[in-house]
Amino acid sequence: MKMQFAAGFLALALFGVGCQLSHTTGIHDVAVQTKETQAALTPDMALARLRAGNERFVTGQPVKRNLPEQVHDTASGQYPYAVILSCIDSRQPVEMVFDTGIGDVFNARVAGNVLNEDILGSMEYACKVAGVKLIVVLGHSSCGAIKGAVDHTELGNLTGLLDKIKPAIAEVSAKGKTGDSHDYEFVQEVAEANVLLVMKQIREKSPILREMIDQKKVEIVGGMYDLKTGKVRFYGD
Repeated sequence: MKMQFAAGFLALALFGVGCQLSHTTGIHDVAVQTKETQAALTPDMALARLRAGNERFVTGQPVKRNLPEQVHDTASGQYPYAVILSCIDSRQPVEMVFDTGIGDVFNARVAGNVLNEDILGSMEYACKVAGVKLIVVLGHSSCGAIKGAVDHTELGNLTGLLDKIKPAIAEVSAKGKTGDSHDYEFVQEVAEANVLLVMKQIREKSPILREMIDQKKVEIVGGMYDLKTGKVRFYGD
């Protein structure tokens, strides 16, 4: 009986240590974010969580979550660690791509992951009010919006949206490179330049976010999602 009790006590102790380590690293924690766990995260730790989540997604080993329980646990408040601006493309579901749970990230989606005042205001809320530590601008391969902008597509309100991508096209063209929507390398280079453009615009157009970034309270990173592999490559990798 004493041996059984000791074994049971040891199992509970190890479980407790595992949970404590999970909360400490913030990488494999399946519990919802709390004010305390959010405060303990740094921008680098937030990025590490996204990297680890994408690796799980790519290898087909997502964390098992009790989603109804997470719905209940987040009903009274939210403490996300990242805000992600990504394309509206249906093949790039960000919460799945990074294997996140309910309440982990803010997700802003718009064709071509372009920036406008509403999205910028949402980012300011996410960082200044809700305590987010990381801003991610995420493009993807074979982006339809990039292709449309490259081909000078005009279609209702889409025309104005695609105009926001033209500075990225101009930047690539200034290097002596030209192409159309059938030129994969050209489209990809414009997509890369567009992510950098949006990152620059965030800093230039939001004094609030620029100050937080300069003070190292928030980090901003760019990335590219590969539709063929599901892998996210963060700039600088």
